[in-house]
Amino acid sequence: MGVTETAPIPKQRGEQLLDHAVRYAEERHWDVFAGTWLEPGDGRELCSCGAADCPAPGAHAAVKDWAAHATGSAVQVRRVWGKNPQASILLPTGRSFDALDVPDSAGFLALARLERMQRTLGPVTLTPDHRMLFFVLPGAGVKVADLVRKLGWTPSAIDLTARGEGEYVAAPPTRFGGRGAVQWARRPTPANRWLPDTEELIDALAYACGSEAAAERKRRQG
Repeated sequence: MGVTETAPIPKQRGEQLLDHAVRYAEERHWDVFAGTWLEPGDGRELCSCGAADCPAPGAHAAVKDWAAHATGSAVQVRRVWGKNPQASILLPTGRSFDALDVPDSAGFLALARLERMQRTLGPVTLTPDHRMLFFVLPGAGVKVADLVRKLGWTPSAIDLTARGEGEYVAAPPTRFGGRGAVQWARRPTPANRWLPDTEELIDALAYACGSEAAAERKRRQG
């Protein structure tokens, strides 16, 4: 009689992380830096930072001056992950790209709409904490709030923000503790090497976020 077993959460294999980090540097010319990692403890995986209540276990910057450690050199990337194969892969925003950060429910709606409209799309990540990040040209961080207001919404009310200069995002296949791994909703390919400007995506994203926020308010009132 066969025994049904729960499929184990895939480990962040060191060679996988290294290979991905090298590809981001070599193929996309993105700067990368190594973040925290997961360590076994108390029957679960804990963040290397040592905080029991870490909000992003194994997926955040390990040092305050992380920006100085970001590199686009594949040689340097191999050296860094060679020393710590389990380190998360983090990408600074405000350099090669910014990221428009929305709830995944709104993100999937916007993604379908943008594809129907045949808009230019860059890579898009899906995180274990139910966020989607749309990669766009740098500059989104300073202009997205004004663009959203011009469309008739308040950025905070519809949960649409931008990651720009001085911030970073976690790249696949980095894992957030036991919650799962960051994945590509639209993976980097030669076809999306040229990123869209914020203005090309903001209407669809704001509309989807606004619709989701309104639906959530109705659910709470009901």
